[in-house]
Amino acid sequence: MVKVRLSRAGAKKRPYYHIVVTDKEKPRDGRFIEQIGTYDPSRPIAEASVDQARLEYWIGVGAQVSDRVRDVVKAHGKAVADAAAAS
Repeated sequence: MVKVRLSRAGAKKRPYYHIVVTDKEKPRDGRFIEQIGTYDPSRPIAEASVDQARLEYWIGVGAQVSDRVRDVVKAHGKAVADAAAAS
């Protein structure tokens, strides 16, 4: 089964995450199929990057999205829409 989940990077006590598509059996920071975004919890959510087209493709072919990635994508979309409306 293919999953869309976070892969941790960054220094000790300063996490930085890559949003990756990977096989469910692979380790958290192991080999992945494709990187489709980034997320830094110490920065505003609007600065996260998510390739929406690739995310929709992977969901369309049956990939399961982790709860945390779902929350990040939802919050990022809302922040970007709010910024666009404010402009």
